[in-house]
Amino acid sequence: MQEGDAVFFREAPATDLSQIDPRALLTILDNMDALVYVADMETHELLFMNDYGRRIWGEPAGRKCWAVLQDRDSPCPFCTNSQLVNAEREAAEPLVWEFRNQANGRWYQCRDQAIQWPDGRLVRLEIATDITERREMEEALRAERERADALAREDELTGLNNRRAFFEAAEKLLARARRSDRSLSLVQFDLDWFKRINDEHGHEAGDRLLRHIGQLIGNCVREGDVAARVGGEEFVLLLPDTDQDEARILANRLRQCLSSSSVACRDATVSASASFGVSSLIPADDGVDDLMARADRALYRAKQAGRDCVYG
Repeated sequence: MQEGDAVFFREAPATDLSQIDPRALLTILDNMDALVYVADMETHELLFMNDYGRRIWGEPAGRKCWAVLQDRDSPCPFCTNSQLVNAEREAAEPLVWEFRNQANGRWYQCRDQAIQWPDGRLVRLEIATDITERREMEEALRAERERADALAREDELTGLNNRRAFFEAAEKLLARARRSDRSLSLVQFDLDWFKRINDEHGHEAGDRLLRHIGQLIGNCVREGDVAARVGGEEFVLLLPDTDQDEARILANRLRQCLSSSSVACRDATVSASASFGVSSLIPADDGVDDLMARADRALYRAKQAGRDCVYG
């Protein structure tokens, strides 16, 4: 069992099993649709295993619990014996926990309790119910929730962050930059004459071009950068630990990659250029909106200057 594969919690028992005659108790437990076993808390010798357990693990024949159930040659590191007795070595409250069996990979909910054996010694009684199907369903639901959460933050067409995800990440990066007095720059760009591309070649061509840009951005940015599509043909990059000169270099590299590439759509080859605006964090900025506003003004100047260029 790997660390983190077990979850422990106390549960006050509805019935105190330690008060039931062990012989009568074992008769009841032998017919349960769950593994039930009793083991010596000092030697770990299996004293009893019910019919459910014998069908799966075979006859205990005085073997150790860790050898039969976990296929180990020494006591289990996650053994709960020490948690079943108090400081006076008296039986404590039952312990309910969930874990994944190393030997067969299945999940079990275990109810462990120290009870008194007929000869007077305290023994460990465990009832282990197979909950694999429940855990698999929970894991599938968790994965689906994570997938849905990721999709809620991802631009479906390009695979980049969407506007919501960008602003969530941007505020964190901005706070970090201010806290550690580090540089932070923003590059904003949009495609030149994108409406004309859609009108002349159709929206399929436009979509292919946008996906292509998403790939180009992925090849240009670093792991810690935040790239997003924030509008129809509008993109933004947030670059931590990057000053304005470095941001302009990246913007020009991306501009050149875009201008020199094209995508094929049906019988046409479609290419495009983009205009870029760059800004960097200054003490007077209240938030990411200020960075974006300056970058947007620089982008507008780039368009006025003939497009396919970088300003800021």
